[in-house]
Formats: sequence, C-alpha cells, structure tokens
Amino acid sequence: MAKVFCIANQKGGVGKTTTAVNLAAGLAMAKQRVLLVDLDPQGNATMGCGIDKRSVKHTVYQVLVGLVGVAEATVRAEGEFDVLAANRELAGAEVEMVEFEDREIKLREAISEVDDQYDFILIDCPPALSLLTLNALCCANGVVIPMQCEYYALEGLSDLVNTIKQVCKNLNPDLTIIGLLRVMYDPRMTLAQQVSAQLEKHFGNKVFKTIIPRNVRLAEAPSYGVPGVLFDKSSKGAKAYLDFANEMVDRLGLPIAA
Repeated sequence: MAKVFCIANQKGGVGKTTTAVNLAAGLAMAKQRVLLVDLDPQGNATMGCGIDKRSVKHTVYQVLVGLVGVAEATVRAEGEFDVLAANRELAGAEVEMVEFEDREIKLREAISEVDDQYDFILIDCPPALSLLTLNALCCANGVVIPMQCEYYALEGLSDLVNTIKQVCKNLNPDLTIIGLLRVMYDPRMTLAQQVSAQLEKHFGNKVFKTIIPRNVRLAEAPSYGVPGVLFDKSSKGAKAYLDFANEMVDRLGLPIAA
C-alpha cells in the first residue's frame, strides 16, 4: 500500500506546491511509483507538472463528488509520475460536499481503490484549513510541513499542529507529522538562522536535514510547466529537492529500486 502524505500549511506562499511537485518528480527519479493529487482549486501543481488545467478531461472534483474514479482521472506527467489534476471547479466541491454523509473521508475512499498501485501518494493542500484540507488529513499517513524560517511562520505552525492533533484524535488516528521542511532559506539572514535553530530545538528529528535554498531556477520552472528538478538539474534548488526525496525514502526505510 502507498504511503500517503499531504503537503500542508495554512499560510500561503510558503512553497507547498513547489515542494509537492518537486518531491513527486524527485521520488519518481528514485524509481518510486508516485501519484500527485492537486487539492488546490488554483491548480498550480497541475500547471507546474505541464498539464493544462483548462483542458484536462477529469479532475479531482469529479472524483470527490463520485462521478469518476481516480484511475480514470489521472494524467501522466513528464517526470514519469501520475497527477490527479485540479482547476477552479474544485472550489464548488466544498459547497456540494457539505450535505454528503462522511464528507471528510471522500478522498480517502477514492484513493483506497488505487493505493496498491503506488509507493507514494502526495497531496498538495490549499492554503486554508478547509474541508478540502480536512479530506487530505483524513486520508494521509503523515504530513510534510514546508515553512519559511520567519517569525510569522512559527505563529501559523502552532495552529496547524493543533489541527493535526484534533484530526488524529477524532478522525484519523494514524496521522502523524512526518517532518518540517525549511524552504526558501537564505543563510545570510540572521532571523532565518535563529528560527531554523528554534525548529531544531523544539522538533528535533522531525525537522528534515535537507534545507531548500531560495533559488531563481525553482521559481522559473513552473512557467515552463516542468518540475524544478527536471528544469535545471544542476541548480542548487533542484539538488536540494533531490536530496529531500532521497531523505524521505531513507527516513521511511524504503528500498530504492535499481
């Protein structure tokens, strides 16, 4: 069965989508079978994988409301991984799902049909603690939290950790925090160094060793519809995300296929 992880942080602009897309591509390069679920109505992860969100036939919206299955809706990305795409239709799913029975586990039910076909299922969450994010948390084994080393990021982190504890207590007892990923890191900033040290002090081995630097090539990649790890493999950002993918595989004790 697949390891299901959601990339979550209710704060916007912290690199969730960049992390989800590049982790998916990096794991695929490590010979893992990967499904990336775009659960954000903005559809940025979809576009970042080179898939046109306006013309895709089926999306995660149709999956959540029960019109199609996951296998029928997936699209193959250039990086040799599958994508369950999203577009602005998804914004209406929350309204429709309010009246559904067991509305918080619709994604879990859908993914259960294909979880034996993948090693990893990654879910890119929207920047809000919404019903969509709740669906992601309810079907995930763990949460990867990308965050910048800034003061406000620490404030938002406590809210997210409390939400994860509540979901674990009431809806998904298997949910855990896999780790915190420091992104857009600038070692020249004293504040970044201080916040990074605080994270290591309070969360210990829950903080990934890999640090993603602020990198222009990673920022450019989405405009070409290519994950950063494929757009410029020699860039510092690409190398960091590849290291992160390998650290994830190593942390979980999974074999890397030849």
